[in-house]
This record gives sequence, C-alpha cells and structure tokens, in this order.
Amino acid sequence: MQKFPDDKNFHPTYYMSKKTTDAEKKYSSYELEALAVIEAVKKFRVYLLGIPFKIVTDCSALEKTMQKKKDLVTRVARWALLLEEFDYVIEHRSGTRMTHVDALNRSPIDIFCISFNNILPRLKSAQDNDNEVKAIKELLRISAYENYCDRNGILYKFVEGKELVVVPDSMKTEIIRNAHEIGHTGVKYTEKHLQDYYYIPKLRQKVEKIISNCVHCILINQKRGKKEGLLHPLHTYHIDHLGPLESTNKNYKYVLAIIDAFTKFVWIYPTKSTTSAEVIAKLKIQKAVFGSPFQIISDRGTTFISGDFADYCAKEEIKHHAITTGLRPSHQFFQNYPWKIQTSGISSQMNYSKR
Repeated sequence: MQKFPDDKNFHPTYYMSKKTTDAEKKYSSYELEALAVIEAVKKFRVYLLGIPFKIVTDCSALEKTMQKKKDLVTRVARWALLLEEFDYVIEHRSGTRMTHVDALNRSPIDIFCISFNNILPRLKSAQDNDNEVKAIKELLRISAYENYCDRNGILYKFVEGKELVVVPDSMKTEIIRNAHEIGHTGVKYTEKHLQDYYYIPKLRQKVEKIISNCVHCILINQKRGKKEGLLHPLHTYHIDHLGPLESTNKNYKYVLAIIDAFTKFVWIYPTKSTTSAEVIAKLKIQKAVFGSPFQIISDRGTTFISGDFADYCAKEEIKHHAITTGLRPSHQFFQNYPWKIQTSGISSQMNYSKR
C-alpha cells in the first residue's frame, strides 16, 4: 500500500504477503491477480473504507473483467460484490513500469553473503590476543608448521584445498551468529557456508548451540506436538537485574525486576548484589504472597545458571528457560529495554513502570 503525499512521490505505508493454498494455486492468472486485490483490501479495510483509492495492476484482463462485470464466474462475481463497498478505480500499468512490485513477488535468489573483508582487521587483532594462535604464528616464523600459513599477519589453515581463516576463541560465537542471522538458516546450511571461509574446530556443535538459542528462530518456528493451553496470571515470570546504581543508605545498588508475562505486572525488589542467594530470597518473598510460577525466563547470566538457582527451581518444580539473547549488558536493562522485546514481549510495561 502506498500514499501520495505533498512531495508528489509515492511512499510505501504497509507491506503484506500471503501464501496461496493448494486450491488457490489452481486459479487462473487473472483470478490470482483478483485474489491479491481482495486479500489486500481485506487487510487494509480500516484504512480504505470511505476513502477514494486506486488499484494499479499490470493484468489487463483483471482491469477489463472488474470494470465490465459481465459473465463473471461465481468466485470472481463474489469478489466483485465485496469490492462494491469501496470507492476505487482500477488502472492498468505495463509490467515494465511495475518493477518495484515484481521484485517483491519473485522467489528470492538462494545467495549466502558474508562481509568478509570488513571483519579481517578485527580477526587479525583477535588472533594477536589469542595465546594458541600466537604460538602457531611463532612456530611459522621458524619453519613451516602443519597446514598453516601466515599471510599479512592473519593465520590461515588449509583444509581440503581451501584456505580458511583461523577464528580465535573470542570471536567464534560472533562469527557463527552473524552467519546464521543473515537469513536465519538452519544448522546444515550455516555450517556449510562457514566451512568455505573459516576454520572453527567442532563447528557443528557450536552452530547447533547458537541456533538453538536464537530468539528469532524460536519465535518463528512452529511448535510440534500439543499446543499450549490458555495462559493465566502468575504462570510465567521474566526476571532480570538493573544496576549497579547509586548506592542507598542501606547499600542497595541493584534492582531485581520480575514481570508477569500474562498481565505485564511488574515487581521491583532492591538488592545489594546480583548473587543467586539474593535472587532466591526475593523469589521466596514473591512466593509467600503469590505462590511459585510455572516457569521462569531469564538471560544466561551467572546468577540464573548457577547450581543454587537450578536447585531452587527443581525444589519448587519451576521450569527455567535461560535464553541467550546476545543483547546489551544487563545494567542497561531498563534504558534499552526495547532490545528485549523478542525475548519477553513486555517492553511497553517496563518503560511505563520506569517513568
């Protein structure tokens, strides 16, 4: 959907797409064009009703059919009646002038792109700070060493005829995550393309771990098996820390935030530290009033993945989900909470509570 403001240029205001069903795939070309119009009008009904608008199409058959409205098949006639409540005109425009639309409805080209050159300086710096890589570089200065070579200060390893950059430990997670997030591809595809550029030992294992904690993939991928029932208040808690802040008279420097996923209600507890013991103590206070939740969702901070916290959750029969978010440090939890919208979906309530 586009609008034509005062600057005399069309600007997109909304995008939509829809996969055709097995039955719809059998429609003729002009029926598919008509179906696209109907689905768009239904989607944008609240914006279009009562306002004159124009439907631009490169299908001349659709234009003639919908304007004459004679000898229509039942399906198209029903669609024509649906359009009667709108104030619209249909304009035909040749396909050569509709390239911006055609580009959006074509199947994407299966291309995997890695910005390789831009990351080389950072890889070189990380290699210089990695003890294992530095040791191999020292050996190469003396004589040839296995299948390694030092080219322009960057260590490479020859694997099956390919010259691969040796990735130091400090950048393995970042390299794998960047490769995955280009298209949120699966384990096999991500691993395949990383193997063309980088040498990372136990690559499959590391790729599986990172993809299994990808928030976007968790939300997008359909769940198998039985679907969840209706949620209810106090079923799921999201927890995180804010701090360190300016110390109070009682030496409180941190805030533990507990958010109910269903009602978005927020409880805030002051703490002197971010230890598991203090978190458990506050959860016990919460339990005394509201009982224990069914599950708790947190990041993978040491506080929440400790043995003491795991023991507490097991004792209270609480399911704990620790999600690797790859977000900013927890002390910016409130200031940058929109970053956590995919993890918790509660940013609005947190921002409101902050104010």
